[in-house]
Amino acid sequence: MANDNMEPQEEMTVTLSMDDGSEVECVVLTIFEAAGKDYIALLPMDSAEAEEGEVYLYRYYETEGQEPSLGNIEDDEEYEIVADAFDELLDAQEYDELIGEDELEDME
Repeated sequence: MANDNMEPQEEMTVTLSMDDGSEVECVVLTIFEAAGKDYIALLPMDSAEAEEGEVYLYRYYETEGQEPSLGNIEDDEEYEIVADAFDELLDAQEYDELIGEDELEDME
């Protein structure tokens, strides 16, 4: 049963400053761990990349003042590890959603 008093969860967004000086507003999809480090997955909101479903992956860490900060993934090997971990996360999430739907159908 849905709770009518629940507030819709606001999407967290980040504005990225690109190398060409432009800015891209992105939705934070998730923060996840890969190879013992934290990373963040961002989905552009209003651009050609958004329509293509392109996701930006960055290192994620917090400064001493607990401010979130992003860093570029410079190494191809590190990027492959992070991209694979993100893909596995998506696969697991889709699986969980499928199982959840099946369980709901069984309850009817």
